[in-house]
Amino acid sequence: MTDSISSTVLPLRICRADYHDPVHADALVHLLDAYAQDPAGGGEALSEFAKTHLVAALAARPQAFSVLAFAGGQAVGLVNCIEGFSTFACRPLVNIHDVAVLASHRGQRVAGQMLALAETIARERGACKLTLEVLAGNASAVRLYERVGFAGYQLDPAMGRAQFYQKWLA
Repeated sequence: MTDSISSTVLPLRICRADYHDPVHADALVHLLDAYAQDPAGGGEALSEFAKTHLVAALAARPQAFSVLAFAGGQAVGLVNCIEGFSTFACRPLVNIHDVAVLASHRGQRVAGQMLALAETIARERGACKLTLEVLAGNASAVRLYERVGFAGYQLDPAMGRAQFYQKWLA
């Protein structure tokens, strides 16, 4: 795959992450930490605990998978996915939990290519849908998700769009 947007086109390699490959493991932690430090990711670095244990914890969960993007040998993008279950469809669903692209490679359609592979893997798993959450102020991410086919979630327009809530337990 190549990037047709940038004037300095580097070949992209989009692949499913192998949690047991040290290059992939390092890339995953580095990219997720960069994303966590970005305002869209909360603006704080990953904890040392997360940096040390994340890859092994993902590897221990068969419902987890990740997609990586490499440009010229450099890891530039990450998508983390967690399989859930749709009770209404009685089929798996895949939640796209993290989408991260290094600032130097944003706007070059890296995320779209990673999401395409995530969708392929989700279809192979028999998933009925992909889900994700996005901050309303992250306009470029909203445009990306809409461009690749995502839309706001609602069952009945009279009931309005779904909202995302959280409650920390620890």
